Amino acid sequence: MVSGPKLRRCYNEDVAYGYRVPKQFEYPDYSPEQLKNRQQQAALVCLVDAYRSVGHRATDLDPLHLQQQPSIPELNPARYGLSNMNEQFNIDGILEMSPKGGSKTASIAEIHQTLVDIYCGHVAFEFEHIPDTAERRWFADYIESTSNQSALDSDKKRRFHELLVRSETFDNFMQKKFGQVKRYGLEGAESAIIALDELFSLCSHSGITDAILGMPHRGRLNILVDLLKYPPRALFHKLQGNAEFPDDLPASGDVISHISSSPSLNYGCKEDLNVTTLHNPSHLEAVNPVVSGYGRAKQMYLYDKNTDPGCALGDRLIGIQIHGDAAFSGQGVIMETLGLSNLPHFSLGGTIHVIINNQIGYTTPATNARSTLYTSDVGKLVNTPIIHVNGDYPEEVARAMRIAFEYRKLFRKDVIIDLVTFRRWGHNELDEPSFTQPQMYNIIRARESVPKVYERKMMESGVITDADAKQVHASFTKYLETELAASKDYTPKADHLKGKWSGLVMPTQTAPQPDTGVAKETLREVGERSVLVDQTFKVHPRLVKHHIQPRLKRLAEDLAIDWATAESLAFGSLLKQGYNIRLCGQDVGRGTFSQRHAMFVCQETENVFVPLNNISKTQGKIEVANSNLSELAVLGFEYGVSIQSPNVLPIWEAQFGDFNNTAQVITDTYISSGETKWLRQSGLVMLLPHGYDGAGPEHSSSRIERFLQLCNTPIDMSSNSVIQNPNMHVAIPTTPAQIFHLLRRQMIRNYRKPLIVAGPKTLLRLSAATSSLDDMAPGTSFSPI
Repeated sequence: MVSGPKLRRCYNEDVAYGYRVPKQFEYPDYSPEQLKNRQQQAALVCLVDAYRSVGHRATDLDPLHLQQQPSIPELNPARYGLSNMNEQFNIDGILEMSPKGGSKTASIAEIHQTLVDIYCGHVAFEFEHIPDTAERRWFADYIESTSNQSALDSDKKRRFHELLVRSETFDNFMQKKFGQVKRYGLEGAESAIIALDELFSLCSHSGITDAILGMPHRGRLNILVDLLKYPPRALFHKLQGNAEFPDDLPASGDVISHISSSPSLNYGCKEDLNVTTLHNPSHLEAVNPVVSGYGRAKQMYLYDKNTDPGCALGDRLIGIQIHGDAAFSGQGVIMETLGLSNLPHFSLGGTIHVIINNQIGYTTPATNARSTLYTSDVGKLVNTPIIHVNGDYPEEVARAMRIAFEYRKLFRKDVIIDLVTFRRWGHNELDEPSFTQPQMYNIIRARESVPKVYERKMMESGVITDADAKQVHASFTKYLETELAASKDYTPKADHLKGKWSGLVMPTQTAPQPDTGVAKETLREVGERSVLVDQTFKVHPRLVKHHIQPRLKRLAEDLAIDWATAESLAFGSLLKQGYNIRLCGQDVGRGTFSQRHAMFVCQETENVFVPLNNISKTQGKIEVANSNLSELAVLGFEYGVSIQSPNVLPIWEAQFGDFNNTAQVITDTYISSGETKWLRQSGLVMLLPHGYDGAGPEHSSSRIERFLQLCNTPIDMSSNSVIQNPNMHVAIPTTPAQIFHLLRRQMIRNYRKPLIVAGPKTLLRLSAATSSLDDMAPGTSFSPI
């Protein structure tokens, strides 16, 4: 059996730059003997399949025991005629277990107890909804064959104890020193620290060098300080009302639940694990597609630099997303981002999702927060396996992570861990939750914390002593006290122009418009190459007549250049200079108005060819990424691409300009404000077709007034020498030369700014709206009106 999609319609695009699909995984089918045994033991097969399918409904997942355990008749052996509990059965090819003496037979009593232990304990599994047989077979075999291998050594247990105590100590310290601050602590969900620590360790020991992390407010400070080396003195400095960044930088900073840290972690391996934590806005889950885009861009960079042809998606980088339960089932961006996960121009090779399930959203109980049994059910839309685990059992949480990691490692697909926990306080520490959840909070106040329960178990088993426990607490408390004292003299630092960004500047100086012109000989070469295809490649005859031949004629005879040609000249000249381009959106390869044709499709084979990737051997590459029908997640994805590297020109084109409406969250919280809040520059371009052109009220205006309202600085664009420090540029170019210069300016400048372009429709082919090559020659630049 071979894993992978079977029924999706697709181009033959495997040679196109950026087209990457996860490697397929082969899993052996049942042997003839096993198939025969399954036929003979049909009743037993039904019982085992029942536990695999609905065993999760009989598990002990709720730390608060608020949910009544339902009766699941499908799990009763008698339902299948298996009432004699001593009867022996051959389990070969039916259940992965190890009967006594190495035999392949076991009694119904043994089999039933094994199924209960595996599928109805503190960890539950949902995988039978996956359509791929190889994946289902592997998942069942793996969890069954490793169910007795979850014991941890003492060092690992002491590590878990220390992390849990540090998290609780941090929350107590914050409550004592900054009691009036909304910190959104991790109390009740401390096992999330264990999940991440285990994941980081697994990544490090598997050759993964980069992890891209997105997470919301809940527990963010605990994870940053306890795991990700965020200096407490910097946090305490900010909490005392001081600036987050140096005073000489034009940045406002952000609230404490949005800060980030990007450390290198060592888990005893040769290579460190570089964890990049992205800034998040207050719009829950909006960071998810940004994580995906950032990770994708980082992987493409690693691929371009990697000489190993066998390097596959996910070999060196992993995406990690932390969610809240109410947001995961409620926010549409979740479904949109999951929808990108297996697409060849968007896949990361598998993201691991951890839902910190507090069983409540602000004041809304689960019954009012979703229409599904589990908050994680939305993941089934993309056939994602789901692992539920009771957060009261840190070692089981680690086991759940090991299973999730192994699945992702083999199949390079997303996997979800539903970490069922509770929230010790209200939505924040200043909130009174008993107004709306009195019974839940009576139980919470009466119970021990997760760290204390685990500590007691470790002391009872002899792993640690009482002195050890006190030492961990005292040591970390002393450290925090020292950091608090040091915060008074702390000087903020900025890390925004490091690494690949080190050649760029903050655009606070007065500077003229850069010369973005290109030699006419180069423009002709690039223009000709933009439509050059092999003779064996059969282009549609209408494209030959109305697109390829007219472009070659204009270039050869120095005639007027239309919009699409000027755009190709901008792309090609940047590629020739070594920059990469990512052109993304619905139908961008062809163009909404059939004007671009950056990719050709062979009429005989449906092979895809991108001529601009064949200009020279040393050029950069353009990735033509026709997206799914999504705006919010796709625009967030492209923003993620834009902040990962200044050497990639990311362009998102809306099918029609008003489609940016559904991506407004990304525009407001990232594109227009990301640099001001977090000092993160972005060169993202938004192309928004704009104009009436008979389209009616819905597909006419790109709502350009909204972008103008978001601009922070009015600029006198009639001056050729201005302070170029707006938060973004908004332009309505009306000639091909203007869009040529705007696109090139995005990369030629020594800083990056978002560019919003209200692009034309009728002007794409209007003979009066043309330019000459002289308008794009050396000495020319964008000309503001």
